[in-house]
Amino acid sequence: MAGDLLPKFVISTKVGYFRDGHSLNPARLRKAVETAAADLGRDPDTVLLHNPEHSAPDTEALLQACGVLADAAARGQCGSWGIATWDPRPLVGLDVPRPDILMVRSGLLVSSSVLEAAEALVTTWRPTEVRGMSPFGGSTTDPVWGRVDARMFLAAPDATLVQAAFRVAFALPDVTAVAVGTDDAEHLRELCGGLDHDLDTDVLRAYRLLLSQSV
Repeated sequence: MAGDLLPKFVISTKVGYFRDGHSLNPARLRKAVETAAADLGRDPDTVLLHNPEHSAPDTEALLQACGVLADAAARGQCGSWGIATWDPRPLVGLDVPRPDILMVRSGLLVSSSVLEAAEALVTTWRPTEVRGMSPFGGSTTDPVWGRVDARMFLAAPDATLVQAAFRVAFALPDVTAVAVGTDDAEHLRELCGGLDHDLDTDVLRAYRLLLSQSV
């Protein structure tokens, strides 16, 4: 049944991690893209280079790794390509071909230095789309969410705490989509409801200023 449903979904996958650790070796990445398509039974819509900072690349190594994914997209092995980075700071100053997608951590748990690094990559790399991930730092049940009322960032606070935190994740930094992991349809429904709320830009601006001063 899962195989019948797969064509109805947009499928993204990541490459870069192997059994013996992280690698940006072009041949290994090329093989990983081919393996991903075989495992899925279809070409993925997006292939992301997963946390390239873990290999401490220089510009040449990163260019070659990105070139593998760009070539895969050009050959039709995937619909688009991009980079997903947990810690973008080591990547600032490195050049890459313009990616279709840049995925970075987003939300209230992201530090000022990581936010600024992500925004620097957006400015330099000019990705077609910027996506966020890990808006709750792993779980909405983490104790931190009992101490933080994210509704203060909304123009009107008529939302749940989870909805507010999810909505704010679209602005820290600015992203067009946010990836979350869940097997609970009701949880997804709640999160989607948060997108109907407007943000208080003055509060967001004040928060960014305070965050930068706390470093």
